[in-house]
Amino acid sequence: MNIYDQLQAVEDRYEELGELLSDPDVVSDTKRFMQLSREEANTRETVDVYRTYKKVLQAITDSEEMIRDAAGDAELEAMAKEELKQAKLEKEDLEERLKILLLPKDPNDDKNIILEIRGAAGGDEASLFAGDLLNMYQRYAESQGWKFEVMEASLNGVGGYKEVVVMVSGESVYSKLKYESGAHRVQRVPVTESQGRVHTSTATVLVMPEVEDVEYDIDPKDLRVDIYHASGAGGQNVNKVATAVRMVHLPTGIKVEMQEERTQQKNRDKAIKVIRARVADHFAQIAQDEQDAERKSTIGTGDRSERIRTYNFPQNRVTDHRIGLTLQKLDTILSGKMDEVIDALVLYDQTQKLEALANE
Repeated sequence: MNIYDQLQAVEDRYEELGELLSDPDVVSDTKRFMQLSREEANTRETVDVYRTYKKVLQAITDSEEMIRDAAGDAELEAMAKEELKQAKLEKEDLEERLKILLLPKDPNDDKNIILEIRGAAGGDEASLFAGDLLNMYQRYAESQGWKFEVMEASLNGVGGYKEVVVMVSGESVYSKLKYESGAHRVQRVPVTESQGRVHTSTATVLVMPEVEDVEYDIDPKDLRVDIYHASGAGGQNVNKVATAVRMVHLPTGIKVEMQEERTQQKNRDKAIKVIRARVADHFAQIAQDEQDAERKSTIGTGDRSERIRTYNFPQNRVTDHRIGLTLQKLDTILSGKMDEVIDALVLYDQTQKLEALANE
């Protein structure tokens, strides 16, 4: 099937979806209605661009015909040639957009995420940097209109984070933050450094798509659930009522602890969300490791310990090592204005996939 046949098939399906979504039987089936609504939303841009493309093709045909019919009318011919030139330029731009829109879509792109940040090498300074990354992502989420909910946090004594787990909810969260997984390196003078020497520390980031129970079902027999008394902040019920939940997935040994909420049920609900995402991610990573050729053609799917980005404070510089991007905007990026970095990563990934398709 060539690209035009693909586009026509997408438009035909889009029109079919419009009819289905007005069908009373579909409207009364909430689950099916939501699935079809999501499918329609995902194809809307492709259809809009394709319809514009067809209008431009017609404009090219009309301009060529006008040039043939303009015999002896220099002014009309000149006008028709200019319109033809502009239409051909627009046609090229639209063809590039359509190629990208027809790239295989990551099925997780529209999902919410579970974001985990951990202080790694560098002691207290690594934990403080983990806090800086948390603030960066929170401010970026706010700029996107997303919900940012800290599910579990383990603080150290200097105000940093040993580990923090966050649920980020909203439109197309995974599509924008999926490239953030990896080791983030910071170079700066710690506040505890008396001689002004620059230290290097790291924090790791893991981005996992939220997984619904209908997508990945964990057998209850594979889970060990322990209930215990919460420690630290949490209200008067701390140490009086057992509300904290520890959940272990026995086949993999993956463990989750939740104690932020005041009730055992709320902590249990959060724990199952996180452990489902971690277990699904664990097996997805194993499958990905078996597909080396595919992994080399994309970004953000390689070794989770790979150093992906450096934040250099003395030079106000951020460097993404995967795509060779360097920006003298560290303060701006850490304030949550991440669009320039994220857009560059998305463009690079799309370019790599287009090249891979062209070489098939």
